[in-house]
This record gives sequence, structure tokens and C-alpha cells, in this order.
Amino acid sequence: MSLSVCGDRIVTELDFVRLHRLGTHRMPAGLPDALDLAEQVPSPAVPPDVVTMYSQIEILEAGAPQPRKITLCYPDDAEPAQGFISVLSPVGASLLGLRVGAQAQWHTPQGEPRSAQVRAILFQPEASGDYTT
Repeated sequence: MSLSVCGDRIVTELDFVRLHRLGTHRMPAGLPDALDLAEQVPSPAVPPDVVTMYSQIEILEAGAPQPRKITLCYPDDAEPAQGFISVLSPVGASLLGLRVGAQAQWHTPQGEPRSAQVRAILFQPEASGDYTT
């Protein structure tokens, strides 16, 4: 159960701190390295096309007939059936910090490779002026 660290990532300083407070021992393999390699920016400076915590995004998984909407959240708020995906899940960790058009890659718990393209950011807290969510 790991993600592929590929491409540039941007994370807000607040998201970086909050994720490290969760403890690297809880993170899927690859996420601590992805966070350490990511460009950290103040929340007001994050581009509006970047997946941040509590962003609602549209992704298209490889082989899927239609895109799906998900919201990237912290573990306590995860409700996969409602589209709230934990950042500590392989898919959630692979999406954090990516830009629209980027390809997320991860492995399922069974070791199968998966990928999805970030098609759109439908809502990003920082773009709406919310810098503390």
C-alpha cells in the first residue's frame, strides 16, 4: 500500500504542519517523502489549481467510464461512500499537492497499481479565502 512520488507537489504550510502532527507512522509509504519534497507555500499563495486539504476535486481513474467527485479530508472526517477520502489512504495521499491535469499513482492494499488524472478543482478552501480549514 504505497504511492508513487512523481511530479511536483505544492502544499500549504498549514497542511504540512497538520499532516506531520498526525505522525509519519500513520502515513502510507511515500507520503512523508512527498511532503518533504513538496514546495511549501503560505495558504494565501497556493495556486487555485492545486489539491489542498478539503478540496473537492474531479478525478478520472484509468479505465473508468466517468469521472468522480471526491473531497480530500483528514482521517476523522473520512466517509468514502460519500466521497470524503482520507489523505492517509493511498489514493488520498497520491492526490495531495497535485495540480489539475496531473496524474496520481498509487497501489491498492493488494498491491495493484492504480492511477487517476486530476480533471478539475471544484472547490478549494484557500481559493475562497478560507485559510484555516
